[in-house]
Amino acid sequence: MANVPAVRNERSRQAILDASISLIDEFGYDKLSIEAIARRACVGKQTIYRWWPSVGAVVLEAATQSLDPVVTFPDTGDFFADMRSQLVGIVKLITTTGFGAAYRGVMAAGQSDSGLLEAVYREVIEQNVTAFRARASVARERGEIRADTDVATLRDILYGVIEYRLLHGMSLEAAYIDALLAVAFDGAR
Repeated sequence: MANVPAVRNERSRQAILDASISLIDEFGYDKLSIEAIARRACVGKQTIYRWWPSVGAVVLEAATQSLDPVVTFPDTGDFFADMRSQLVGIVKLITTTGFGAAYRGVMAAGQSDSGLLEAVYREVIEQNVTAFRARASVARERGEIRADTDVATLRDILYGVIEYRLLHGMSLEAAYIDALLAVAFDGAR
């Protein structure tokens, strides 16, 4: 019989997620441990282990929670402006909160934990791909983008460049997003 997690106490859950991001901000992902999270969140280690299989899983949930409000697609009728708004929000999250360090740590841990990497795909990437495809479909119908736009490649360009810069410790700022959008939407010719 599978081990089913007990019902989570929302206050403890949030304290654990907040503690993980706070500790990453202070000490870095590589210094993070279940013990440190438990101490900071004022919960027992067993509570964390009951709800998450690893430090990476805790951090992924914390990072995903902070990402959720930012990645919601606006729909003002201007796909370019909506993409700019969303991407600037993502850059702000990466550069002003613990999200950037948390995500880098989870991606690094995922290189030796295939379950964690699969969870990143399922909980972050796949949802974004689906939402982007739906918003781009609406943009095509309205004539906001060309009917022959390769939506998968456009998505990879827009988000892939941000992830590339994040994972390689390169700077990100709103002005960079403007240049990225200009190349993606106007082309290099």
